[in-house]
Amino acid sequence: MYKELNTSNRILMGPGPSDAHPRVLKAMSTPLIGHLDPEFVTIMDEVKSMVQETFITKNHLTFVVSAPGSAGMETCLVNLLEPGDEVIIGINGVFGGRMADIAERCGAKVHKVVVPWGTIISTNDIKKALDICPKPKLVALVHAETSTGALQPLKEISNLVHNAGALLMVDAVTSYCGVELKVDDWDIDAIYTGTQKNLSAPPGLSPVSFSDRAVKVLENRKTKVQSWFLDLSLVKNYWGGAKRAYHHTAPVSSVYALRESLRIVLEEGIEERWERHQKVHQVLKTKLENLGFEYLVEEQYRLPNLNSVFLPEGNDEALLRSILLNDYNIEVGGGLGDFAGKIWRIGIMGESCTLNHVNMLISALDDIKAFKSN
Repeated sequence: MYKELNTSNRILMGPGPSDAHPRVLKAMSTPLIGHLDPEFVTIMDEVKSMVQETFITKNHLTFVVSAPGSAGMETCLVNLLEPGDEVIIGINGVFGGRMADIAERCGAKVHKVVVPWGTIISTNDIKKALDICPKPKLVALVHAETSTGALQPLKEISNLVHNAGALLMVDAVTSYCGVELKVDDWDIDAIYTGTQKNLSAPPGLSPVSFSDRAVKVLENRKTKVQSWFLDLSLVKNYWGGAKRAYHHTAPVSSVYALRESLRIVLEEGIEERWERHQKVHQVLKTKLENLGFEYLVEEQYRLPNLNSVFLPEGNDEALLRSILLNDYNIEVGGGLGDFAGKIWRIGIMGESCTLNHVNMLISALDDIKAFKSN
């Protein structure tokens, strides 16, 4: 016999998901309707409009991929790239490397700009790459590298990219609705994100947006998109137009949740939400440093909502994370790749970005007898 589902009530302070607002959980319990029901089509239109508002874009081709952020990444790349295309991809952590892998699977020639994890891609790095590959089809960067907590400047690089006649593609999974992000002002051509970070919706959906320049590239493809499910020439007709063409059965309850989470963001105000994440980060930073933690990323390039820190010397990071989870119900993340077993990734995102969350974590650390501070 299988028991009734009854998970622990965790305090989510890792790299995602973050805590969901009770209104979002309530929205998920709304009765199902059909994915082509006129009422659901209206909901889709509202979600599209709110995604445009939060991306700060007027891009018509803005919608939500029915899969998590990694599928948003793949949607951008498989639609914009064809075999033989040349691309430049910045790699300063896990997710830049993932973009390069997908681009290579598309048959593109990838020029990798590789810098140490925890640092950012500079304008000089991109200039050097453009000297080697002066006419790339696109340049792809991770705005907020979840594996390190590095926040990538974009505006100056955007000018370089467009002067070279290329498209700018951006991973905004951990920055969307948490730090400043202006798709139109920064001239971003293709962008994707996820729902489980600063948006505090359940994981499983990926908002995306494409500029008119990117749409022209889509329209002028010479080959079929290698993925049927992610082919924008098909799926865009489900998210736009007077008559919706059936493409797939959308995850109705997840769309309900996304709609409510977007309403909450817009009620707070997008700029006010950015400011809240920065203020709570400053409090967390002070308290962590008082305990002897040290930040991985240089302060001016530090992502406020994803804090990557080295523990004070002499502490077993995996043991302490286990104690936090099992004894205090607090989840923080460990390191990935180059920093596995070396750092914590502490998330203060969306509904998890409160002074109460900071104080719960710091109090737990103070309370753990095995914790050794400098």
